[in-house]
Amino acid sequence: MTHYLIDPKDPVERQNEKLLRISEALMRRVEQDTDQTGAAYAQFERAAMLEDQVRQRTRDLEYTLDLLNQSNAALARAKHEAEHARKNLANAIEAVQEGFGLFDSNDRLVMWNSRFTLPLHDVQPCLSEGLPFNDYVTAISESRFLQLPNLVTPAQWAEQRLKRHKDLHAIFNVSLIWDRWLQVSEHRTPDGGTVVLQTDVTDIMRLERQERGKLLDSQARMLRATLDHLNQGVCIFDANARLVGWNDRIGEMLTVPVVSLRLGVDFDRLVDLLEPRFVSDVVSSRGLRDWAHQDRDRRPLRFEIRAEPDTTLDVFAQEMPDRGFVISFTDVSVERQATRALAEANELLERRVMERTLELEDALVTAERANSSKSRFVAAASHDLLQPLSAAKLYVAAVSESGESGETVQAAEKALSALGSVENIIDALLDISKLDSGAASLDITAVSVRQLLTALRDEFAPMAALKGLDLRVVPTTGSVASDPGFLRRILQNLIANAIRYTTTGRVLVGTRRQGSSLRFEVWDTGPGIAEADQERIFREFERLDRNSSVNEGLGLGLAIVERACDQLRHPLGVQSTVGQGTRFFFSAQRVNGPEEVPILKRSPAARQRLRDSGLIVLLVENDNELRRALSLLIERWGGSVLDASNAEEADALLNDLGILPDALLVDYNLGDGKQDGLSLVRQLRARDARLPARLMSANRSNELHLLCDAAQVGLMTKPINTEDLESFLFAATRGVDLT
Repeated sequence: MTHYLIDPKDPVERQNEKLLRISEALMRRVEQDTDQTGAAYAQFERAAMLEDQVRQRTRDLEYTLDLLNQSNAALARAKHEAEHARKNLANAIEAVQEGFGLFDSNDRLVMWNSRFTLPLHDVQPCLSEGLPFNDYVTAISESRFLQLPNLVTPAQWAEQRLKRHKDLHAIFNVSLIWDRWLQVSEHRTPDGGTVVLQTDVTDIMRLERQERGKLLDSQARMLRATLDHLNQGVCIFDANARLVGWNDRIGEMLTVPVVSLRLGVDFDRLVDLLEPRFVSDVVSSRGLRDWAHQDRDRRPLRFEIRAEPDTTLDVFAQEMPDRGFVISFTDVSVERQATRALAEANELLERRVMERTLELEDALVTAERANSSKSRFVAAASHDLLQPLSAAKLYVAAVSESGESGETVQAAEKALSALGSVENIIDALLDISKLDSGAASLDITAVSVRQLLTALRDEFAPMAALKGLDLRVVPTTGSVASDPGFLRRILQNLIANAIRYTTTGRVLVGTRRQGSSLRFEVWDTGPGIAEADQERIFREFERLDRNSSVNEGLGLGLAIVERACDQLRHPLGVQSTVGQGTRFFFSAQRVNGPEEVPILKRSPAARQRLRDSGLIVLLVENDNELRRALSLLIERWGGSVLDASNAEEADALLNDLGILPDALLVDYNLGDGKQDGLSLVRQLRARDARLPARLMSANRSNELHLLCDAAQVGLMTKPINTEDLESFLFAATRGVDLT
């Protein structure tokens, strides 16, 4: 057993007291001991060293005790603060109005408040610290308070819930029984944990449902009011082909009992009621039923049915996004009657023109070539003739563009061709009248030969190809001094005659330079003209081929050529050999002309671009039939028309709508005597100087052309050429005004 001189457990004062005593004892021992070996001194040194070590150990022990006391105090404070913070956190999450749950990075439950899963009472007993997230989801999926969607099992619901848990942030609604709703939102914490918040949104969902119900009721009332104000009959069917909506107009148009139009009536039942009374040329009742019960690829369906001998309905059926469909009925009896009346009017007009032509031929036998009375009559009647003719052409053009059956389109195209022949005849008569009376206003200017011949080639190429002829047009640079309109008419008549009377071979059009002149030549390989007949062919109403129809002309083409060349001072000549062909030629003075301007041509997608542009056209025309025909044709092309009969109506209409149209079509003579069309265009261009505009008139005088040029407004002569009209509208969609 070891004994220590100084007990480390003694206080420092006690240890110092012992050391002093030991030191005194050792000093006395040294003084008394006379040992010569010096052992006593050595013992003294060891005692001194021992005293130093004891003091160092004492200081180290005191420092260590201080550090231990400080560490214990810091640990106590930290433990107190942690307990306080945990209490504060628990109080904070308990004060949150939503259900709160915290899962750690290992998806185990760490903390939650009393509202967590409170709406799911049977899940709360399962909550415990360390509960895995998968077990938590499983417990919710099996809760009897959870309202599962139709055809969804608890396992499937849990699988979908765990997929949402993989997202960084997720917010979704959960349906509970008793029409309650719980919004669940998940958010990731920086350490990879998950905070789950559960909010009772039952009141919000119910309020939203009420507001949605009110909105649907309001929309239903608006839809009903809209349907009742439509001029069309409309009926709406759901995805099961049962009637869910209709307007009063449908009952009037279909003349079915009121009890047959009730909510939930099957589509087949309505077809059964209508089948005995309606006859469709396109779709049978069986085909209509098959379309209504088609599962997919139900394309829009359009056809016409006849309710009564004088009633024609245009039917359009189209699928809706919810697999239901809507069917509209439009009464087009007036349009169809107008088409039939137009055909009858066309036949009557042709007969009248024929009769008139025969009368003119009889009159011209005894009359002089320059018959002033005839000229004045034709000039005065031109406007009245061209107005209804223009309307007729536009109506027929609208029919051919309307997507009707092949027979209807063919009939319309034939009628349009016949009207074109009538127009050509009237134009020829007007030209003869002007040339004979000396009223033709010539606008001598520099005419580009290349542009003129290129345009004529494009115009006559289809006609030549139809007859199997080789039409060759040799372009030439330079310009000539002439009237552009009459020069074009001269060449048109010569080329048309060459194609008309040539059965095989080719037609050649070109020019030759002769000093300061340019000679235009038209060659053909036709039957030729005997020398005795070469003077007679320039007489009006003179045709060498007596078997030609009236549609091929009245024999005025060469008469116009002779008179126009005479007034333009273009020397005219003809050379022909029977059985080999004929050459017509005339000369014009060459001049320095302006740069040739490229002609804007429509691309193949021009028609679709016009449909997609939403173009708004202001049409001002005092003739009701022409205005209606123009509106119908423009709307067929996809444009929207604002129509008025005079300037006052147009101004009031634009002020009411508060818009400015994209293009203007204005008649020059509005008939009210207050304002002409040119003044109206100036008035509207004061609002927008770039507004594209066309002036329509049967007046072809040079004075009107000059007025239009001064106002920078293009002139569109009547009868309206549909190609010129479409080109103008197409240019307007591109912001180009081809005046």
